[in-house]
Amino acid sequence: MIEPLQKKSVPIFPGWAKALGPGIVWMALAQGSGELVWWPFIVAKYGLGFLFLLVPACLLQFPLNYEIGRYTVLTGETIWQGFIRLSRPFAFFLWVLMITSFLWFGAFASAGGTALASLTNFPWGYSPRAQSLFWGYLTIAVYFCALSFSRVVYNAVEKVMMAVAVITVVGLCSSVGHPQVSSTIPRFVTGLLIPQWPEGRVWDVQDATKLLTAVTFAGLGGFWTLFYSYWLREKGAGMSRYFGRITSPITGKPEVIPETGFIPDWNPASRKEMNRWLKFLFADCGIGVVGNLLTTLLTCLLSYALLFPERILPQEWEIAVVQSRFFEVQWGSFGRILFLVVAAAFLSDTWMATADAVSRVNTDIVYGLFPRSRKFHVRSWYYAFLILGTVVTCVTMLLSQPGPLILLSAVIGFAGTVIYSAAVLILNCLVLPKNSPDARPGRVAIAAISLSVFAYFSLMVAYLYVQF
Repeated sequence: MIEPLQKKSVPIFPGWAKALGPGIVWMALAQGSGELVWWPFIVAKYGLGFLFLLVPACLLQFPLNYEIGRYTVLTGETIWQGFIRLSRPFAFFLWVLMITSFLWFGAFASAGGTALASLTNFPWGYSPRAQSLFWGYLTIAVYFCALSFSRVVYNAVEKVMMAVAVITVVGLCSSVGHPQVSSTIPRFVTGLLIPQWPEGRVWDVQDATKLLTAVTFAGLGGFWTLFYSYWLREKGAGMSRYFGRITSPITGKPEVIPETGFIPDWNPASRKEMNRWLKFLFADCGIGVVGNLLTTLLTCLLSYALLFPERILPQEWEIAVVQSRFFEVQWGSFGRILFLVVAAAFLSDTWMATADAVSRVNTDIVYGLFPRSRKFHVRSWYYAFLILGTVVTCVTMLLSQPGPLILLSAVIGFAGTVIYSAAVLILNCLVLPKNSPDARPGRVAIAAISLSVFAYFSLMVAYLYVQF
């Protein structure tokens, strides 16, 4: 039986400098798929034909992302603990779907390997596939060690993701200043509002999955979006301050894993602090979503200016290689080298952040669904799942090129998005208010998350119609 949420005073907001971070990790992880792969592909192949979908696709994720974070800030529980509170059978079903979608995320490491293979041509004498897999396995080994030996795993993830994000944004902004790119800006801006189908380009129905992936994963998308709850928990946002970390405690005290979450007691002091936390959450989500939108716009602009005229597509074992023109146009050979290094880091650190987050989710769900699992320490489960996930993804990397594997994961994840977005709406609007009426979202928030749920359901119907 699930215990009701206990009332407790809201922890003091520590200030913006200490609280911000999860949104940046969210943005950086999103850059490993949408910005560097699928939106550049769609624009390189179809020009401005589908660009009008980009801004709505990015903004669509904000209400969902905010409500996922809001549940954790208000209760200290992760969103998966909320799903268990909603329905154990439902949470178990969703967990199985999530596990299936993440069997293939090693493809991000092999995609990053395509960049390093192009950069080094090492090991010499091997095919691009063999070289890409070599670098993919090597980066997995490096990141696995980083996750295994970091004292505070979340801090390591946050620092790596921030560093790569900053380098990429600076490089993209600089490249846009080149005359070959800047001259296309007026047409590009028009394409954001009005669809412009290019002459001589015919729609290929096989690209429906790529378009779905680009639209749905314009930010994170799929089960990746749910990771935001865990990053907030690790950061100690809101009521999460009463919970310990999986890999190390927040304050150096022994780890605390309460049997249930907490809810603000809503006295004047608690209400004031919670308002501060929710303002932070709004800003942190904004950094993730708007920052992701900005960088996606930049890569689409560069793709339109540099790849579209020459019909060059990111695909197969060059899925992260041809985009090197983004930096090369401004900085020559040095720019090409820099982009390949950054692309490799972005795609492979997607593996790192995903491996860490999936291990957290699996540990969380096992602890929540199977009480007997608590005989073993939570860290033991985390590292067991980390090892298992590493082995599985190393095997699935061999099955196909990076692109098809990423697409397969995306389609499964999209099905999950349609389901769990409705669950988040029910959880925050109906279940949570039973414990505390003051926790109910406002009318605008309810309308926004309802719109997101409807939009994702409509996308699913449209995709099935095109496919079948």
